[in-house]
Amino acid sequence: MSSPARVVIVGASIGGLTVAESLRDEGFDGEITLLGDEPHLPYTRPPLSKQILAGEWQPEQAAIRTAAELDGLGIRVLTGRAATGLDVEARTLHTDDGALPFDELVIATGTRPRPHPVLAEASTLRTMDDALRLRERMETARRVAVIGSGILGSEIASAARKRDAEVLLVGRSGSLGFGGVGTLLSDELTRLHEQHGVELALRAELVGAELAGAGLAPNASGSTTLAFADGTSRAVDLVVAMIGGTPRTEWLAASTLDLADGVVCDHLGVAAPGISAVGDVAAWLDPITGRHRRVEHQSNAIEQAIAVAARLAHGGEGAQPVPLFWSEIHGTRIHAYGWFDPERPLAELPKTSDSPGTVSGSHDEAGELRGVVGWNAPPRDFRTARAAVVTTIRPLVAHS
Repeated sequence: MSSPARVVIVGASIGGLTVAESLRDEGFDGEITLLGDEPHLPYTRPPLSKQILAGEWQPEQAAIRTAAELDGLGIRVLTGRAATGLDVEARTLHTDDGALPFDELVIATGTRPRPHPVLAEASTLRTMDDALRLRERMETARRVAVIGSGILGSEIASAARKRDAEVLLVGRSGSLGFGGVGTLLSDELTRLHEQHGVELALRAELVGAELAGAGLAPNASGSTTLAFADGTSRAVDLVVAMIGGTPRTEWLAASTLDLADGVVCDHLGVAAPGISAVGDVAAWLDPITGRHRRVEHQSNAIEQAIAVAARLAHGGEGAQPVPLFWSEIHGTRIHAYGWFDPERPLAELPKTSDSPGTVSGSHDEAGELRGVVGWNAPPRDFRTARAAVVTTIRPLVAHS
């Protein structure tokens, strides 16, 4: 397989940038264009809900590469430029500033926060600008409601408690989720939030919101009264809705790509000849379940990007990325690696140190270790457990 002469990457976050950098690492010497609709150079997103929101970092500390470093790698970066369409047959990307021809296209446009049906104007968090607006509001908010029981909801609740605000964390399912681990850590997360003064309402259905002033507007102050289906209500200063993300594929609507919950790809990230997708927007074929699914974690975007870059530069399949993700909630660091069956409870693994932290494992029906979770575990303990995870696919699901 000969390398393409022109690679265009849509999405200038960690996934898109990693494709570009990895292509250079693999010896690719063709043209690389990285397109992003934000005005910022590529930055890493996990600090947005942690260090940036807590006021511990300034925006420049989340930057991944300087303009000079990107120029030195021969990566052409176009900021503030949005993709508007794709002609698969003509190998042409359409943007709000003209067309870009390509030999290979990599889609890394990520997701946008899903608006809450009752709280459409509530604050959300996805971009650097979102984080800075939310940080400003958190500086004066004494009563914060976080709508959403996933990782980001927990992280935002943690950041608000760090500022000594009263926090109400609202969900509907009755459980707390942790990405690919699902709800297997729900009991532990519940205890962690309660120990740090977060009020949990995990079986609460919002039916209305009444504004006093402009309490829901992203940059305004005022009180918002939340009304619940059980007849209760709560007045808060700030509402943050984190109820999941919607793949940013609207610009691809007129293309011939399969867009069922993201850009549908095979197990190598190929969406169509000459077109790949990585990161939150990409629904890769899971060789274990035989289903396409998106994994919304930065480390997954990085692993997919490295695999795609190697394939573009050299051909061949490359290694199947293994999900790896982490979070820090109320000072507790949680790592997860591998695959987790929601029907199989985690089992604590033997300790290799005297640390109070723990490592738990997820085993498949054959008893093989398929995933591990570190709960405040020393890095050495987690690395040891991670090395024992069986990452080979058995049985291999036929790809289609």
